[in-house]
Amino acid sequence: MSQTPVASVTLMVSTYNWKEALALALHSVAGQTRLPDEVVVVDDGSREDTAELLRAIAKTFPVPLRHVWQPDDGFRKARILNRGIAAARGEYVIQFDGDMLLHPRFVEDHLRLAQPGRFLQGTRIRTTDAETARLLGGGEPRFGLFVDAYFRDDRDRSTYHFGRRHHTLRLPWLARIKSRSTGHPMGCNVSFWREDLVRVNGYDERMHGYGSEDLEIDIRLRNAGLRRSQIKFAALALHLEHRSVSNQDPSDPELPNNKLMHVTVEQRLVRTEFGLDKHLADFAQSPADLRTSAGQHA
Repeated sequence: MSQTPVASVTLMVSTYNWKEALALALHSVAGQTRLPDEVVVVDDGSREDTAELLRAIAKTFPVPLRHVWQPDDGFRKARILNRGIAAARGEYVIQFDGDMLLHPRFVEDHLRLAQPGRFLQGTRIRTTDAETARLLGGGEPRFGLFVDAYFRDDRDRSTYHFGRRHHTLRLPWLARIKSRSTGHPMGCNVSFWREDLVRVNGYDERMHGYGSEDLEIDIRLRNAGLRRSQIKFAALALHLEHRSVSNQDPSDPELPNNKLMHVTVEQRLVRTEFGLDKHLADFAQSPADLRTSAGQHA
């Protein structure tokens, strides 16, 4: 597989009222071996202290930093992701969550594996409560075999254990081999060609509430003929441990979002009518770069 050059890349990070984690996430972005061409923070209604943090970080941030915000009206991640995609100017979009710390070669790894007709699905390394506290206290991120993290046990998915540490290694040659397989969808570490997102009209904004917006767009992208390629042994990211934002089982088929997803499967839908296109006119001009503006969020 030959590498496809990417002219420009947008790194899109989602956040909601956890500025301490977001600060660490952006610090890890600033240390990338291949900097993105811009960073768009998509914010599902955080308090003003998040905007204040971003204005402070922007003063020394190495690339344009943009803040796309919407009022807090419950969990509307699908909508704010669409607004971020509308605001993005990169031809390639890498999406991750604002409670994750990126390996220094995270962007480089995504771009190395990018291919037309594909979107890339990465994973995360769930740090333990103790390691999360250390990182939030200013500790340096650690990757590799001895990272203090939880790992899912394939034999008992209700528990976590300390095995499967090989997935904490960065091995680019093995990552290229593993990219021939599909993996499973997870919105916290994924990348797309922006034109493919436009083709399926982004996320379905009827999905209001926690869960399945990432699974549903994954189905439509594959219905459109795209291939999901997994990233293992590359694009590593630490996920700070925290309590779930939902007290429901996200796989419950009776949840409204899962009912919508079932329709997508049954009807083999490619394009949602409730998506990205209604935001494009709002971002005919790029949202302000917080480094050079007064810092009003979009």
